[in-house]
Amino acid sequence: MKQSLRKRIHEGECVVGCFQKTPAHAIAEILGLAGLDFAVADMEHGPIGIADLDRMALGARSAGLPLLIRSTGVVASAIWPALDLGCSGVMAPHVRNGADAGALADAVRYGRGARGFSPSGRAGDYGTAVAVEYRQRMDADNVIMAQIEDASALDELDAIAGNPDIDVLFVGPADLSLSLGCEMESPELDMAIDKVIAAAKRAGRAAGIFLGTPARFARWKDAGMTVFVIGSDQSLLLTSGKGIAALKGA
Repeated sequence: MKQSLRKRIHEGECVVGCFQKTPAHAIAEILGLAGLDFAVADMEHGPIGIADLDRMALGARSAGLPLLIRSTGVVASAIWPALDLGCSGVMAPHVRNGADAGALADAVRYGRGARGFSPSGRAGDYGTAVAVEYRQRMDADNVIMAQIEDASALDELDAIAGNPDIDVLFVGPADLSLSLGCEMESPELDMAIDKVIAAAKRAGRAAGIFLGTPARFARWKDAGMTVFVIGSDQSLLLTSGKGIAALKGA
């Protein structure tokens, strides 16, 4: 039986995925067929509604692709429905402190006693799953990625990573650079990212990052990152399309 994405992350395996911004089930299926370890449906910056996500989750499942969501926050109502549809976890933006990390964990882990329970969705095999086994499976398999995107969060990293239900400290370099008042490629941002990696290591968590292209993959992998989201379905299509368009001038 294939190991869950969460177990692979906890074992220190390097995993690579991308964002999906287009609300289409076929794209989720294609990303799975491409061999990615996971994809993240971007509900923060993409036009993806819950009905779209329902179809995307089905497409991902058909290809054996773990599909997470990037939620609009740590509020439970922005997270529960996606998990009930069969998504494999959540990447939550702007986790700034231990309280945010706790709210995020409450929204995902049944064992914390705050998440609303119903096995009636796809994740619970439409009510046929044994309730206790279903809750245990969800808590064991759903991935929680806390996005570090604020300068203030850099002083709260140990509190965030100290929550045992957080699996990944995930750097959002664009927002973090804006918060720090520096450029995307700058020593200031690199130092901040190194702080995130160090905090993750101290707490026994994984560290991850978004990269627009694979250019800096080796740099951050060598630094200790193991979870990567590289580009999106849009950027993949644009890159390939531009390459084809350039042929006429070759």
